Amino acid sequence: MRSAVAVAVVLIAAILAAGCTDDDQETDAAAAGALESGVVAAGLSAESLGAGGAAVSAAGITVVGTGSVTTPPDTAAWSFGVQTSGDTAAAALGANSEAMDRVIAALRDAGVAKDDLRTEQVSVYPRTSDDGRSIVGYDASNTVRATIRNLDQAGAIVDTAVGAGANQVYGPSLTVSDAEAQYGAAVDAAFDDARARAEAIAAKAGVTLGAPVAIVETGGGGVVPYYGRAVAEAAAADVAVEPGTQDVGATLTVTFAIS
Repeated sequence: MRSAVAVAVVLIAAILAAGCTDDDQETDAAAAGALESGVVAAGLSAESLGAGGAAVSAAGITVVGTGSVTTPPDTAAWSFGVQTSGDTAAAALGANSEAMDRVIAALRDAGVAKDDLRTEQVSVYPRTSDDGRSIVGYDASNTVRATIRNLDQAGAIVDTAVGAGANQVYGPSLTVSDAEAQYGAAVDAAFDDARARAEAIAAKAGVTLGAPVAIVETGGGGVVPYYGRAVAEAAAADVAVEPGTQDVGATLTVTFAIS
């Protein structure tokens, strides 16, 4: 912070002194231009500014602002699989299809919408003898992904799928359904942070902060899970789902005019 303010003071003094004489004007203007170029080149990207960094030039004050929003996820995705065996590949796959039909029907009856069910994988592979020299049968597997939009029902839906024949269960993958709106709130927080940093620098430099003249979205949109605090629990017989919270973050590089 001190180095940025010092640069601002030196630069402003160089610009003000530029009007003394014609010769001095040319000399000082060249010096000011060189200084400005050096500061701008060093400070217009988040990478070069660093976290919380800033740069001051005649063009304005450039800062990096960060913001985040913490919210509980409200959507869970589970994968339910069925594995079956048969003497032939056709027999194994046929038995598997019948078993998966029962699982899908149970998921639909439990309230999972058709559009929230998606087949992830279907496979058939030989099962060999202990010495690996002969094929003794075939195994087939099928996995469907179910998106559950009401976490209060998650536990019951998992139990329903298992009761219907799912013998492979993976999940949950927890997400925020309105991630775009949450990111918008994080961007607002990042801009407020950038303005606060720029105002502090302007006050130290003795200049007036103006409107933003450039805004660059330098990072964000990521969702970071945080499980240190559970905010809700959805439980059925033996299955509990604790969503915890997720952080949605944004980073902006903003240049404000000064006068």
